[in-house]
Amino acid sequence: MDVPVAANVLGTIGAVCWSVQLIPQIIINYRRHHATGLQPAMMMWWAWAGVPLGVYNIVQSFNIALQVQPQILSFLSLVTWIQCYHYQRNWKLLHSLAVIIPIASFMAGIETALVFALRIAVQRDVRWPLTLMAVLAAVFLAAGVLRHYWDIWVHRTSDFCILPAGD
Repeated sequence: MDVPVAANVLGTIGAVCWSVQLIPQIIINYRRHHATGLQPAMMMWWAWAGVPLGVYNIVQSFNIALQVQPQILSFLSLVTWIQCYHYQRNWKLLHSLAVIIPIASFMAGIETALVFALRIAVQRDVRWPLTLMAVLAAVFLAAGVLRHYWDIWVHRTSDFCILPAGD
């Protein structure tokens, strides 16, 4: 059953919810002035997941919410990632910006180049690169989450994880 209106509405709602999931974490980190327990690797994996996911969504011509969502996720993940270094390693704001701006620019350049390349591939009826983008996005997201599961396994506790309850 194909219901485009329902797909667009539910896709947009899902994209908005998924896009803003890191905002509470960013606010908690800012208020506490630390990001103890938050794995920078998870945030970087999630940021990089936005690149192939964005390529996939744009080349597939999904609705605008789904095309923009990966960039929002990448941006918020990079903000959370740099908070880890800013608070845990006492990086100054300018140092943090000097690190994050080139990374974000590099990611944007790669995504733009891949969008153009994959549009050409799709026009030539070569579909496997598009499938690869979807798989890479899923693998990068899973790699980020698995880092937390690994820490829970190693430490036999989840006490080090940041949870907003009680703040």
